[in-house]
Amino acid sequence: MKRTDYQPPIQMETLNLKSLERIQPIPKQEFIKRYYRTQQPVLIENLTDTWNGKWTFDHIRALAGEQTIPLYNNKPAEGKESVYEPVMKMRFGDYIDLLKAEPTDLRIFFYTLKDHCPQLLEEFEYPDIGLRFFKRLPALFFGGGLSKVFPHYDIDLPDNLHIHFEGTKRVVLFGPDQSKNLYKVPFSIHNIDKIDLDNPDFDRYPALKNVQGYEVYMKHGDALYMPSGWWHYITYLDGGFSMTLRALPRTPRRVAQMLYNVFVMRLVDNSMRKISGQRWLDFKERWAYRRTQRALQKPA
Repeated sequence: MKRTDYQPPIQMETLNLKSLERIQPIPKQEFIKRYYRTQQPVLIENLTDTWNGKWTFDHIRALAGEQTIPLYNNKPAEGKESVYEPVMKMRFGDYIDLLKAEPTDLRIFFYTLKDHCPQLLEEFEYPDIGLRFFKRLPALFFGGGLSKVFPHYDIDLPDNLHIHFEGTKRVVLFGPDQSKNLYKVPFSIHNIDKIDLDNPDFDRYPALKNVQGYEVYMKHGDALYMPSGWWHYITYLDGGFSMTLRALPRTPRRVAQMLYNVFVMRLVDNSMRKISGQRWLDFKERWAYRRTQRALQKPA
């Protein structure tokens, strides 16, 4: 009997994303010319092959498994809550076991090696790609198979080399020029947290139709160059961790913007949040929405 009740699957609209370029290691001067000076992101495969074999869950557990670590989840901070306040604490070894056993949205944010696990500083090589890395702040980030890192750019505007270990993660990147279409929140480094970039609501947020970005999937040992001011939205597809190496801003204009972000913008935002709580957050989101909608309606 011929079926007449079949309905084709609904095709959901998605963002305009291109696959990010993947390259093999190249000479330093070529990297500077093609990517650093042009501020173009790129994923470099096999850049860490000489040392990444030790960078595993089991090795981290052996070095730091007895530490107590703060954990965060996917829920945005509300009201007067601090974004730096963890949702819980756990023994590091138990957290690693959890990552290996089942999906979780619990993640570790900015685990600095110099402060917490200096042994690891002796177990990697700074890639010689032309970046002057700030050697005080190599930091690790851990996440489980349900972890997402909301879209944002780094407040201190570094050029980042983001190296992934264990598991797989998806990274979506947007250039600084895309802030106008992402509904960037004033006095912040993120967009409206109600926006779901995996299932964008183009009716509610029509400017998202104009967004252009890149998508890349990272596996163990991959190194992702993220230029200064680039937005990144990260999804852990299974348990894994990454290390970020940071290079300070390279131009006077970027340095000035970094100083403003760190010493003025953040101070204003934190102060208003302590005074007004959720009212300040709601006000900023309405401001972001109105500003983006007005820009969208201006003639080209």
